[in-house]
Amino acid sequence: MIQGKKIVLGVSGGIAAYKAVELLRLLVREKAEVFVVMSANAGKFITPLTFESLSGNPVYQEVFGEQSSASMPHIRAAENADLLVVAPATAGSIGKMANGLADDALSNLYLAFRGPVLIAPAMNDGMYLNPAVQENISRMKERGVEFIDPEEGELACGTVGQGRLAEPSRILRAVQTRIAGKEDLTGLKILVTAGPTQEPLDPVRYITNPSSGKMGYAVARQASLRGAEVTLISGPTHLKPPAGVKTFRCKQAGEMLALVKEHFPDCDVLVMVAAVGDFQPDTVQKEKIKKKGETLALKLIPTPDILLEASKTKARQMVIGFAAESQNVVQSAQEKLKRKNLDLIVANDISAPGIGFQSDSNQVTLIDKEGTINSLPRLSKQEIADVLLDRIKANEENKL
Repeated sequence: MIQGKKIVLGVSGGIAAYKAVELLRLLVREKAEVFVVMSANAGKFITPLTFESLSGNPVYQEVFGEQSSASMPHIRAAENADLLVVAPATAGSIGKMANGLADDALSNLYLAFRGPVLIAPAMNDGMYLNPAVQENISRMKERGVEFIDPEEGELACGTVGQGRLAEPSRILRAVQTRIAGKEDLTGLKILVTAGPTQEPLDPVRYITNPSSGKMGYAVARQASLRGAEVTLISGPTHLKPPAGVKTFRCKQAGEMLALVKEHFPDCDVLVMVAAVGDFQPDTVQKEKIKKKGETLALKLIPTPDILLEASKTKARQMVIGFAAESQNVVQSAQEKLKRKNLDLIVANDISAPGIGFQSDSNQVTLIDKEGTINSLPRLSKQEIADVLLDRIKANEENKL
């Protein structure tokens, strides 16, 4: 799948740098042509000679080193590569890349590189969860950079938490998906909904839920990267629409229903990721409800069932739903799949800590109409999106 592809492997200065050697072995075994670029501190953990010996190519380590010349052929080859993979990526290297700083070989090449980028962070769990680091990661994701979330376990500093570099085999799979799957959904029209809905109580208050929209946006972004024509219908979020995706925004469930009805007939696949509120106030007050020190009783009525309405009118379309459950997750999802005539449903346990709403990772179970149940390990939402898109691709191929 990646045979003959040119891949730049960026290595930054962390204890996990030794795992980059195993990743390099895997890439070379798949017959990729690999160019290694090292940050200023990476050489304190592993020597350039190791990477040179395994890759068969010179290592770019110093901006003003002995190998610098007018032509720098190995650097030019790296800049024209099919993919840049940074593994491990430390907090410092992520900060440089996110903020356009270039003071070593890796950060210089990142700024010059024009192709797709995969980043696998590795650091202390406290550093990874630091708001500054998370802000840098979010900023890079908005620019189209893909991340392979670190894993949980014992860290070099002796603590236990999320910060371990993803296993090289997992990074290899991400590389294969990103390169080999770039255009495998060409010609497919995919409609995605994302985010929460908001149902107003009065001019200043509304009923909503904590959905961030990250899962739906990941599906839309990955589908577009893989060649699909994507339309995204988004509830209120702070996320920027993925590049190349036609985006429509709305707030209330009724507005989302109208947009889905408008675009559903022309799509091949509907992926209903949005966390649509189940209830709305029976009456919306024209003036702000005043606090008078007494109990406020609200009468709530059901919101439109967008997924059911779409399924009623589907012809050739594949319809996929999401089920956020707090108990009897698989059973509840199976009932929803049958009740709403879905082709596939993605279920997750919202009571589990650290996953689901607001987070960048999740742990889900895929259930199809034939009754097949596929429980996935904890993955980034980007990785879950690609697994889901693989199922969509297989379904479309079976129609032929």
